[in-house]
Amino acid sequence: MSQPDDEIIPLAHGEHPPVPDAVKIASTDFAEAHHSTRTKARKQALDVLFQADLRNEAVHRTMARRTEQGEPALRDFTRQILDGYSEHGHEINEHIDRALTGEWTLERMSRVDRNLARIAVWELDFTTIDLKVAISEAMELANELSNDESVTFLNGLLARIAEERPAIPTAPGAEVPDAGPVEPAGDASAEPADNGAVAEQDSENIGQ
Repeated sequence: MSQPDDEIIPLAHGEHPPVPDAVKIASTDFAEAHHSTRTKARKQALDVLFQADLRNEAVHRTMARRTEQGEPALRDFTRQILDGYSEHGHEINEHIDRALTGEWTLERMSRVDRNLARIAVWELDFTTIDLKVAISEAMELANELSNDESVTFLNGLLARIAEERPAIPTAPGAEVPDAGPVEPAGDASAEPADNGAVAEQDSENIGQ
């Protein structure tokens, strides 16, 4: 949500808001953004998934190559995400495909959006994280690394996926799982705007 001092930018000629009555806000400069430890781990996982996707190689091969090249060690939660996707990637990709509307397919999505969705769906389907936290984290990274249309697109996609989430029993008064290690969950619309023209981000910028 925008802050009171956010600058509203007039829409360009022929430009239409993604939803009725939406306004265009000047983009936040994330150069000095301060992320939580968990957000940094998700961003690092996005970097690895992006590289694996770009090279069409297994995620664990990308992880090994990074180690061989002396890149910074992966965070524990980053490894948890990547191991989870490696184990459940087929199910995650199928779930995303089912939730897409119109002529959209997983392959048509930009690499940034596709892999942000994979991280969020792993959290929604295979952990006990609060669904609002999972979606909010994906939106934060999309807002930083992609564009306005992608934020709207991913929000609608993940909202549809979250509606299918099985109920996960929690103890009364339990903290939101994102505050600590994520525990495995066990067995567990509007038409989006076309973001096919989104330029791919340099993967080195994703993993900062």
